Amino acid sequence: MLYQIYETQRSIIEPITDLAAVAAKLYANPLSPLGQVPMAQRVSASFDLLHRLGKDYEKPEFGIRTVDVDGVEVAIHERIEIDKPFCELRRFKRFSDDLPTLDKLKGQPVVLLVAPLSGHYATLLRDTVRTMLKDHKVYITDWKNARLVPLSEGEFHLDDYVNYVQDFIRYLQQTYGNCHVMSVCQPTVPVLAAISLMASRGETAPLSMIMMGGPIDASKSPTAVNNLATQRSHAWFENNVIYRVPPKFPGAGRRVYPGFLQHAGFVAMNPDRHASSHYDYFRDLIKGDMSSAESHRAFYDEYNAVLDMDADYYLETIETVFQEYKLVKGTWDVKNPEGELERVRPQDIQGSALLTIEGELDDISGSGQTAAAHDLCAAVPSGNRRHFEVPGAGHYGIFSGRRWREMVYPVVKSFIQDYQPATGSATTAPARKGGTRRRNSTTPV
Repeated sequence: MLYQIYETQRSIIEPITDLAAVAAKLYANPLSPLGQVPMAQRVSASFDLLHRLGKDYEKPEFGIRTVDVDGVEVAIHERIEIDKPFCELRRFKRFSDDLPTLDKLKGQPVVLLVAPLSGHYATLLRDTVRTMLKDHKVYITDWKNARLVPLSEGEFHLDDYVNYVQDFIRYLQQTYGNCHVMSVCQPTVPVLAAISLMASRGETAPLSMIMMGGPIDASKSPTAVNNLATQRSHAWFENNVIYRVPPKFPGAGRRVYPGFLQHAGFVAMNPDRHASSHYDYFRDLIKGDMSSAESHRAFYDEYNAVLDMDADYYLETIETVFQEYKLVKGTWDVKNPEGELERVRPQDIQGSALLTIEGELDDISGSGQTAAAHDLCAAVPSGNRRHFEVPGAGHYGIFSGRRWREMVYPVVKSFIQDYQPATGSATTAPARKGGTRRRNSTTPV
């Protein structure tokens, strides 16, 4: 019932926010009669803020049209390579008419970037993608809003997430010979499970695994997110945050964890920070600081855009990752597409190099949670494993912004290159026992 109440309220507010947007423009326009009234700029800023606080935020675009590759502007074309009921495998294909640049692009590593399915859209990794495109062929998992997936498409479980990742890895292996896999936050757990299962079956493993800020072992340095999951029972989550999609959407009747509830939770973690940010935006509009105002809009256009998660997937993630720690305890069984249960055994991974990355100030995935992957992947030679803690970085800083571009990306790029076969060589990199290059910014594990 809460979902229906929310949608009714949103429908009522929508005309008001639309009028607020019009009023903001009228008061801001010096050629308008309203733009001549006293305090017109302040009134315009008030209406603009009202519009942004009440408007509905749709899924943003990646909007990556070009990237600079060594001084050459390379065109980017987005296209869907695989379309599954709950996820699209999206490719960012690069084009250039500069022949030396084109030859360079053809030989670059292939990276599967697994985006989180934890509230925000995959566009949250826009900066990650844009930076990676300079030196890599990039594919990303673009998860769908569950309220837009009809009930006829069936259920979506954590097991399905794992199976999706395996399908995407196999597709890239068939297309290019092999690939590297990079997971950010939530997907570190299902990605490690997917690669573990492939290794246990004797399938070709990805060349490398880059795991960033994820809850591999959520019992280490628990954060507020971890504590909420452990302090509430499975029944509490099912009774308090799970609702059915209203009739107006294609996924009507599907049980979901609604995006608006997730957004409320995000804001509740730092309410003072968000209130201060909106007040600063209001002041920037009054001062005419359009650059700062636009930065605020860009951030909140992304931050306020949230999707519904299928209830089965969400509840199973809470139980598996944050309550029972099945991955680290070795008790996690995943159902494959044939309906058979397979035990997740990270200790079976041998041929994939492992890089873990954590932010020093991460308040989402605490210190040591991601690094725990090294203990689980004990069969990976120590020379093929590295850990990097990013000084001064919070959760988002490890994959977006200046620290990502200047501190994290050089480490990621170098690590991938270390395990990328030379052009024309075998498709899998040999195990390097202590033979990889060491850098001051990374710690061998």
